Amino acid sequence: MRQYKNQPVTLSDLSQILWAAQGVSGPGDRRTAPSAGALYPLEVSVVAGNVTGLSAGTYSYDPDQHQLTVIAEGDARRSLSRAALDQSSIKNAAAVLVLCAVYERTTVKYGERGIRYVHMEAGHAAQNVSLQAVALNLGTVVIGAFHDDRVRTVLRLSEQEHPLSLMPIGRK
Repeated sequence: MRQYKNQPVTLSDLSQILWAAQGVSGPGDRRTAPSAGALYPLEVSVVAGNVTGLSAGTYSYDPDQHQLTVIAEGDARRSLSRAALDQSSIKNAAAVLVLCAVYERTTVKYGERGIRYVHMEAGHAAQNVSLQAVALNLGTVVIGAFHDDRVRTVLRLSEQEHPLSLMPIGRK
């Protein structure tokens, strides 16, 4: 889904979607998406612009604490949209999840094959987000068309974090 109503998403709904992406789901800090060797190379960021109970800003999701940490204040959806070839779904969504990889967490154990495992994990996380969005009567889509360096700048990512996909979230 690429078109959204100009209505907010609740912080509760966003919280549930973040948990579906990478939340802790069981003993031993197991997460909702399977991870090769339980190495968890994914990082999830949120660009929020129209979320009830959450100031517009860019956030990093901490699965262990199930909380958001402010990276930058202010609505960055328009900047993120420009980094993604001006796709309107990004600037019009209530929030955008960004799945990023820290490949070294997996390649240290599996070598170059670990890159493949990271991409599989990103697919599992994206599917969880999609399924959770549907259950909450929200829409989303996986977007891969963007300039990595521009997304990295908007999100203030480290050199070790590689953006893999953008997932706008909004009301149908």
